[in-house]
Amino acid sequence: TASRKIPVLGLGTWKACQGEVTEAVKVAIDSGYRHFDCAYFYHNENEVGEGIHSKIQDGTVTREDLFIVSKLWCTYHTKSLVKTACKKSLNALKLDYLDLYLIHWPMGFKSTSPNKFLFFWFSQPGVKDLPLDRNGMVIPSNTDFLDTWEAMEDLVIAGLVKDIGVSNFNQEQLERLLNKPGLRFKPITNQVECHPYLNQKDLIDFCQSRNVSVTAYRPLGGSCEGVDMMEDPVIQRIAMKHNKSSAQIMIRFQIQRDVIVIPKSVTPEWIKENIQVFDFELTEEDMKAMVSLDRNLRLATFPITEDHKDYPFSIEY
Repeated sequence: TASRKIPVLGLGTWKACQGEVTEAVKVAIDSGYRHFDCAYFYHNENEVGEGIHSKIQDGTVTREDLFIVSKLWCTYHTKSLVKTACKKSLNALKLDYLDLYLIHWPMGFKSTSPNKFLFFWFSQPGVKDLPLDRNGMVIPSNTDFLDTWEAMEDLVIAGLVKDIGVSNFNQEQLERLLNKPGLRFKPITNQVECHPYLNQKDLIDFCQSRNVSVTAYRPLGGSCEGVDMMEDPVIQRIAMKHNKSSAQIMIRFQIQRDVIVIPKSVTPEWIKENIQVFDFELTEEDMKAMVSLDRNLRLATFPITEDHKDYPFSIEY
């Protein structure tokens, strides 16, 4: 069982630029956030750590008040590298332990220095984290996430992390992990892309039926592929009815489905607004209208990994 419950609302830090994210974390803590979603791959854990530490030092919070999440990157799936990766994140965040550590993707990548002259869908730094072949596709490692999981379990035993989980796993991959012989710790959450246009109903039902929580990343969609969910007329109508913003409606939608939600923002007024979601409730009619917006629109498809044996999006959910 989980050491403690994951706070239902957290701050996402993906693509939060260096120089912005420290301030964002401080504003978030002052606004009542206690859950912070980080990852080695985001290349900003140092800045997140600075924000956390300044708020611990000024007495606003204690370490125990906070729930800090990080993720194992794909080039560290080899069992002997898992602890190294975890310690890198702990050092960057200046923490003794993580509340939750996730396998970022079910896919292991080759852990050598790649061709640095290829560019791909990530605009962030971190070319070394994506070893690419001549066609610009990721070079896989011959690892199996069941073996990687054993090294994740060792981190719990060692006291470096309190709980472990997964991210971007489909239901077959999650089932395979849950049925692993000799499983010592089960994943407490599966963090996946989830928003009104990709509501993940089947995957959520599956996870919850197995007692695995779901954490929704990109809950506001983001204006990708020329789609801005904030402008959706159905969401806007519900927002007007409750005198709330579209973002607040999308966050509340997840909370009422028992889904943990981690909206990302570095804008102080949006950070504050995104947590003001506990003073109203969507009606059954609102929820049905939100569910009906689903169009199976996946924004985080990670196309350079499509050939990987563990690519998670080749099945329905």
